[in-house]
Amino acid sequence: MDSLSVLDSYLHLVFLPTSAALPSMAAVIAVALAVLWFHPGGLAWALSRTGRSIPGPHGVVLALSGSLAHRVLAALAHSLQAADLMAFSVGLTRFVLASQPETAREILNSSAFADRPVKESAYELLFHRAIGFAPFGEYWRKLRRISATYLFSPMRIASFEQHRIEIGQKMILDIMTSRDSNEVIGMRKILHFASLNNIVMSVFGQRFDFGNGEGAELEELVKEGYELLGAFNWSDHFPLLRWMDPQGIRKRCRRLVDRVNNFVGRIIEKHRRRRVDGVVSNDVTGDSFVDVLLKLQKEESLCDSDMIAVLWEMIFRGTDTVAILLEWIMARMVLHPDIQRKAQSEIDGVVGSSRRPISDSDVPRLPYLQSIVKETLRLHPPGPLLSWARLAIHDTHVGDHFVPAGTTAMVNMYAITHDESVWDAPETFKPERFIEESVSVLGVDLRLAPFGSGRTTAGGCARGRPWLWPPSTCGWHSCFSALIGSLPARMEWT
Repeated sequence: MDSLSVLDSYLHLVFLPTSAALPSMAAVIAVALAVLWFHPGGLAWALSRTGRSIPGPHGVVLALSGSLAHRVLAALAHSLQAADLMAFSVGLTRFVLASQPETAREILNSSAFADRPVKESAYELLFHRAIGFAPFGEYWRKLRRISATYLFSPMRIASFEQHRIEIGQKMILDIMTSRDSNEVIGMRKILHFASLNNIVMSVFGQRFDFGNGEGAELEELVKEGYELLGAFNWSDHFPLLRWMDPQGIRKRCRRLVDRVNNFVGRIIEKHRRRRVDGVVSNDVTGDSFVDVLLKLQKEESLCDSDMIAVLWEMIFRGTDTVAILLEWIMARMVLHPDIQRKAQSEIDGVVGSSRRPISDSDVPRLPYLQSIVKETLRLHPPGPLLSWARLAIHDTHVGDHFVPAGTTAMVNMYAITHDESVWDAPETFKPERFIEESVSVLGVDLRLAPFGSGRTTAGGCARGRPWLWPPSTCGWHSCFSALIGSLPARMEWT
């Protein structure tokens, strides 16, 4: 037999085993897959180099692909007695989930979890160059400094108070017009456009008609962005799928980013021409975000793509958070007319019979109103799960558990705010609990930290005045107060 035949026979034995060997090999493969599948925490954790196991479900958890992931994972952690820390897998991505304040504080205040995981859609939509998702480092610190010193400073927030009051009055007018015409009042649409107009005025320094022209285009960009960022992308968790883009998310993101670059780029160029013509002053207090960034562009070495990313994130992240919060508050007023009457009475005691618009300076004298907002944030925390994601940048420990680098850590704020061991009667809407006990929402008390804690606390939270929390809703007490203070005097919310 020649050497070629010998080689051919050898390859046949190695790669094409005899029929007698096949059952044994299949059994070995089946056992190996079963070991991986039934490992606590699932497949991704079985493939990691951890020692002592963190409790968690077997296999691959699909909860993140649904709209009620926070509820499903809260129930799962409870059933496994893993509220302290639970491990689970989504594809080849490792996760740990904290559902208790103490563990949440340890994760969010740890330098080991300084970064956010940037999924493909967030990266493609430029958020890796913006404040929320930029990796921890010099660039992130620069954006954070600009945000705290200029964009969300108390003076800048105060300078837009009259604009916020006007938006509140416009909302009232729209609602009254619909009521007088016997039309169905579309509160969600009214609140969304009011919220978008508020943030657009701060960011771009102009108002838009969202039914026509540039306003309609901007509304379309924001809507498409929310759909893409909120979509569950299997490519984030199965690397082999990334080159295929089976859901078409990457393709849609790139089309959207081209339009965003064009839209925001036009506005930046318009403001740049105004600066050349001497229209803009040197005082940054009342300027739009665009003007502030243009004044700092040379000093802070910001290119146009950096500014577009920052401005786009401001528009995107500052819109629906406010609208959804206000919608939940109004829904609670409908469900609890006794609480609505108490809020009306408190506002009447501050503004009197004049029915003047509520100002920011009035809010400290409206403790029950603030308690209603806090209680709404507790029962309906914005971004109750995914917005809390952090990425372990090196090996670390959470309690006694070893967590390897590259693990995504999440805090289930919904589970914490609905835990009867943390809150008395957690399913009951009871604003009085915050009258009886002062609880900060600025990230100090992890029983209620709706807008972050530690290094990644939302931009304007730490520097803003306490009664202007949360950062992206700064001053919206004025609008909310106008809604529940002016309208209920003329109608009952039912």
